[in-house]
This record gives sequence, C-alpha cells and structure tokens, in this order.
Amino acid sequence: MVITFSEGRIIANQHELVVRLDGVSRATLQAQVDEVTLIGGANVVTATGSGINWSVRLDNEAQLTDLSQEIGIAVKHSY
Repeated sequence: MVITFSEGRIIANQHELVVRLDGVSRATLQAQVDEVTLIGGANVVTATGSGINWSVRLDNEAQLTDLSQEIGIAVKHSY
C-alpha cells in the first residue's frame, strides 16, 4: 500500500514500513512493523527499536487509519 502525504509517501505492508520524504534531502526512513507505534490525535507514526528512533506526522486521521489497517497495528490515542 502507498499513502501519499504532504511531505512524501509511505510504502507499507504487513512486515515493513518505508517513509520516503520529498524535498532536497530525499530521506528514507525504514522500520519493521513491530517497531512502529501509531499515535492518534497527533497523527504521528513513530519507530523505536534496535538502532532506530524517528517520527513522522501525517496530514490527517484517515491516513493513520489506513496505515493501521494495512500493517495490523492499532492506533493509540493520547487523551
């Protein structure tokens, strides 16, 4: 699945998540799905694990929900 957002795109499947950021740097962030956390309200994807630590803010809740369904991880809400 590919999700396009204002800063680039996310390529996701049940095993892996790749974020490709647009702009001059053309940075690529990668993580295994078990290292990913989805934070609702803020619409943030974070990855923390063996040697990785990054986060990306998506444009809206719908993108986060689509990603959640694709990778099989529930969205955590911070109330």
